Amino acid sequence: MRMLERLVQEEDGAATAEYVIATMAAVGFAGLLVVILRSDEVRAMLTGMVQRALTVQ
Repeated sequence: MRMLERLVQEEDGAATAEYVIATMAAVGFAGLLVVILRSDEVRAMLTGMVQRALTVQ
């Protein structure tokens, strides 16, 4: 019984560690998106898409 209690107690921080890993992955992905969206080529492409979507033919 003591071993089971110790195993349960050792996993108390596991959920917190998983949240930290998921949060860091999300931050890294967001940073990558910021870098990509700041490029002139992507900005021009997105601007062109919006202009075509708003143009009445």
